[in-house]
Amino acid sequence: MEDRYYHSEEMLNRALKTIPLGTQTFSKSKTQFPYKVSPYFIKRGEGSHVWDIDGNEYIDFINCLAAITLGYNDEDVNRVVQAQLNEGIIFSLPHPIEVEVAEKVVEMVPCAEMVRFGKNGSDATSGAIRVARAYTNRDHIAVCGYHGWHDWYIGSTSRRMGVPKSTQELTHSFSYNDIGSLEDIFSMKPDSIAAVILEPTSVFEPTGNFLEKVKDLSHKYGAVLIFDETVTGFRLSEGGAQEYYDVTPDLATFGKGIANGYPLSVLAGKKDIMKLMEEVFYSFTFAGETLSLAASLAVMTKLQRLPIIETMRTKGQLIIDGVNDLIKRHNMEQIISISGNPVWTFLLIKDTPAYSQYELKTLFLQEVFAKGILTLGTHNMSYSHSNNDISKLLSVYGEVFPMMKEVVENRNLEEYLKCDPLVPLFKVR
Repeated sequence: MEDRYYHSEEMLNRALKTIPLGTQTFSKSKTQFPYKVSPYFIKRGEGSHVWDIDGNEYIDFINCLAAITLGYNDEDVNRVVQAQLNEGIIFSLPHPIEVEVAEKVVEMVPCAEMVRFGKNGSDATSGAIRVARAYTNRDHIAVCGYHGWHDWYIGSTSRRMGVPKSTQELTHSFSYNDIGSLEDIFSMKPDSIAAVILEPTSVFEPTGNFLEKVKDLSHKYGAVLIFDETVTGFRLSEGGAQEYYDVTPDLATFGKGIANGYPLSVLAGKKDIMKLMEEVFYSFTFAGETLSLAASLAVMTKLQRLPIIETMRTKGQLIIDGVNDLIKRHNMEQIISISGNPVWTFLLIKDTPAYSQYELKTLFLQEVFAKGILTLGTHNMSYSHSNNDISKLLSVYGEVFPMMKEVVENRNLEEYLKCDPLVPLFKVR
């Protein structure tokens, strides 16, 4: 195994000389992938499979942090992007495709009456916060989930270094499926909350009409309700989680899977709020970049034409059922569970008296990587995942789960682990 990732480790050491963490994305860094047992650089992808720079092949269940919904190198996306490339990428005036994509978003998304584009999910969420503050003439924000790297949000987390204290004090966190925690925020600041922003689902799905209660409470106190659908949009359903759960927010943000990996994000919402974007400054040189817009139009059109989300849900349910069967078969309820929506599930490794979840997760990653499965504990489904891919995943889990149980029972992790264990740093959810 020591030579399996030779070129990846060589490239990582090279990258660290010029790039902090060796990559542009925290979740792709050495903080999440244990050194000596992990790939660090991918060379190419096709469908549901990717190949690292050492030539190792993997079935990819990370899918670029859920940005890939159709699969790598999708023919329909490639074709329209190539055609657009021949026309041009960016111009001194808008290209008509901006209008076409905005119209398609309005057609598909329940809350969307007007649309603006960005590049990253953080662009869209930050734009939503700014326009909500302008609309309400208030400053404070209630948050639940992960919403990007900008000061207004990240200042509420443990990664707040560099964020002014005054900014940190404007953001207040509440707990998912706990409406009382949001009520507490409004009780403390009944006339100060500009917006409530949350991921409509992530590790757990809403219970007890939670989303409806959040909407009612937000509107009771005059706050704008924002759904961060950066992951759930165009994944849970064609119109996102708001369509899936039948709860329409005032604003919503989208990204990731809308363009099958091309960089595009969307801020959409009610016209009376979005019209303020004519005055609220939200402007990007590359927001109208045509290749990503062409890709997004191809993706949305394909979602309407084919049973893509239904297929992802069916395959994802096979994983849920298979993992639960393995957990039951090996009596591992105290070590592992699985949660989430079938299109975006989470393998939850628990703390045990013998070892922490991080130590056990390190062993898990070491073993699944070596067996050709790329995951960080999530299953971000794509349309390209086959039944054989699911069978392979469950077969690998069938080998790795008993090993994890043995380690916990015999307290002999050091006999199996070939690297230093991961340490707790920053959990986004």
